[in-house]
Amino acid sequence: MNLFKKFASNVSSDNTNQYLFELGTLNNISDNSPSDKLKNQQVYSNIDVNLEYVNSRFNTLINSDVIIREFTINVKAKEFKAFIIYIDGMVDKNSINDFILKPLMLKNRANQYTGDEVISQAVANNIMVRKIKKFNVIDYVSDNLLPQNDVKKVNSFDKIAQDVSSGNCILFIDTVDFCFDIDVKKFDTRSIAEPKNEPVIMGSQEAFVENLRTNTSMIRRNLCNENLVIESLTVGKSDKCQCAVCYIKNVANSDLVAEVKYRLNNLDVEYLNGIGELKELIKDDMYSSIPEIMPTERLDTSINYILQGRVCVLYNGSPYALIMPVTLLDFLSTPEDYNLNHVFSNLLKVIRGISYFITLLLPGLYIAITTYHGELIPTELLFSIVSSRSTVPFMVIVEILLMEISFEIIREAGLRVPSPLGSTVGIVGALVLGQAAVEADIVSPILIIIIAITGITSFSIPDYTFSFHLRASRFIYILLGFFAGFLGIGIGLFIYLVNLCSLKSFGISYLSPYAPLSKVNNASYFVKPAWKRENRDEFLKPKEIKEQNHISMKWRK
Repeated sequence: MNLFKKFASNVSSDNTNQYLFELGTLNNISDNSPSDKLKNQQVYSNIDVNLEYVNSRFNTLINSDVIIREFTINVKAKEFKAFIIYIDGMVDKNSINDFILKPLMLKNRANQYTGDEVISQAVANNIMVRKIKKFNVIDYVSDNLLPQNDVKKVNSFDKIAQDVSSGNCILFIDTVDFCFDIDVKKFDTRSIAEPKNEPVIMGSQEAFVENLRTNTSMIRRNLCNENLVIESLTVGKSDKCQCAVCYIKNVANSDLVAEVKYRLNNLDVEYLNGIGELKELIKDDMYSSIPEIMPTERLDTSINYILQGRVCVLYNGSPYALIMPVTLLDFLSTPEDYNLNHVFSNLLKVIRGISYFITLLLPGLYIAITTYHGELIPTELLFSIVSSRSTVPFMVIVEILLMEISFEIIREAGLRVPSPLGSTVGIVGALVLGQAAVEADIVSPILIIIIAITGITSFSIPDYTFSFHLRASRFIYILLGFFAGFLGIGIGLFIYLVNLCSLKSFGISYLSPYAPLSKVNNASYFVKPAWKRENRDEFLKPKEIKEQNHISMKWRK
């Protein structure tokens, strides 16, 4: 049975035909595609067989951007049939013309050599050294006729398909059972711009882009360390997307690096929709909403964590990097903490800590106090709250859930509308609708203040994924506060704390360095002065714990 059935039927007496279409079942489908039957096929020595296989595997009859160029190579006054294959739009055509086709096709002294031996000579210790070796066509083509800086010999069609899809040019030569993989990538990419989701005042203004090699070159350019290692891996069966694992060899723990590569190499998936899906596939706790891997678009943040001994994973096609392992304190830190005076940085840290608890607990505490523990607030304020709610027809739980959901809808709408209208939607939603709701006696004025404070404090959380976790968890505490008051919130906090203590990120406790407690002089929530940052984080088990000398300001001696 075919996948698609087409049939016509008479629907009226006037012989009018109606075209009907339906999808067939997949059970009886037999795909005779040679590319599926000949997996892991090696390159043949016959050029015609290779050409036929390539045409079949790359579907050149229907793919308009897959280009095959057949030509003849002149080597040692002999002619060899050859062809190249590449994808139009992903390669530099000038490089193909000038450094591949011209040297191989045009007659010159290099490809008109007729001798049987190649003589190389050099001067060593004032003595002329002559070396004679047998002439070899493949070595001669590789060493003399391909003036490219990156040429590899490949004999697997799976590797060929992957490299052609990534923008390389493949050269096949008759009588040779392998081919030349030539790097001639060139495609349009977004230029390096400022970070959009993680802005800072004092700090680097460079953010990652979607191109993997651009991102790795940015790290290389800003982290001048010969021990920096950037390993390439592929993830996915269908798209085989490239990933890069970045770490410092003499600092990062070897077990940590091995674990990251092990998880990436053992993902049995067809394809990935993005770096967010990759993050979910390699995290420790599959069901937890607490982020265990930190995504960042900032270059300086990635470099800072790499220098500490952590691992950074880049994904081709995504402007974000994944940092692992991470702790709870990392989600409350920003690169600006190290660019400001430590006194100001610690003040901001205190503000973020307060915002953390307000975002998580304030609506739940409000509903618990107004429902069960009214004696905890001053009498005048209690009378004010009661009088403001006297005309509201809903229960307090309905009132607060209505406003919370409305606020989340306004926030989501502000992100999805075009940029010039985003701020307008936020202002209209927050001011006009809120004021109208109060005047219509749908909600009380005090609740508008509670929701506004909660929403503002959620924006002070530096990491978007962690802020989203707090926003989602807030609804749980609202329900706990409504059903059991402070007791319910206390039980919820206890379970939450137990979950945080048991959570691990690549073998590191999520509450490090406080649970379990490590040396305070290595890591803490508050920022130390620059001259006291002597050691790396002890819980990371780095190969080199020392980050700087005990006396770093030698000019003060």
